Amino acid sequence: MKYKGFEVDDNRIDELVEKLEISISEACDLILEESGKVEESAETKAEIKAKETADRKNKRRYEKSDKVRKTSTKERKVDATKGFLLGKVKEVVDAVGGSNISVKTETELHFTYEGAEYTFKLTKHRPPKK
Repeated sequence: MKYKGFEVDDNRIDELVEKLEISISEACDLILEESGKVEESAETKAEIKAKETADRKNKRRYEKSDKVRKTSTKERKVDATKGFLLGKVKEVVDAVGGSNISVKTETELHFTYEGAEYTFKLTKHRPPKK
């Protein structure tokens, strides 16, 4: 079959029409574009470009930098008020007869009383949002 001055294989046209469910003229255009005899139309180029940009927007880019990432070091803030309050609790436990009293940090107090082990953990809550 002749199309736009070029000879196009009829079997190939029939194959594309059945597989892609397109018209005969669209199949002929596709065959000529694939063979490089006719340049892609402006519409086809626009469709391809739109699809590529959509694909790029939907893909996440995971690239590694050459720079070594610095590990952050946070200094532990010691709350003097918590230490004071836990010290008072320690005095009370000692006065009642607790044994093996140990302060792990300024927030935790471990002790034994009448054969059972206990832990006080002091938590300072943030003020409510306004």
